[in-house]
Amino acid sequence: KWRIVFPDNERRWKDWKQASPFYSGNRIQTTKYTWFTFLPKNLFEQFHRLGNLYFFFLAVLNWFPQVEVFHREITMLPLIVVLLASMIKDAVEDYRKYQFDKTINSSKTRVYDK
Repeated sequence: KWRIVFPDNERRWKDWKQASPFYSGNRIQTTKYTWFTFLPKNLFEQFHRLGNLYFFFLAVLNWFPQVEVFHREITMLPLIVVLLASMIKDAVEDYRKYQFDKTINSSKTRVYDK
């Protein structure tokens, strides 16, 4: 699907109606997450890191009584702390990106015409 751009402001409205209705606009969006996708996307990204997979493997392994070294909850503690810290950091970064995008998108622009 192609979009049609009319740089000349003297075009008629019927030409504009024939243009592609799928034009997305000039909004800038640099955020990664939405409210609904934050948890699944963030967990997916977190478990792509080798260290997090290692701690997850230790936590799962410790749930078997034959291999249990520490209490089950204590083994999960480092993983939960690291995941929560990373989630908070990612949420703060994404919120700052959202605020910056909102500032940029609402700023006034000057359009030069012939």
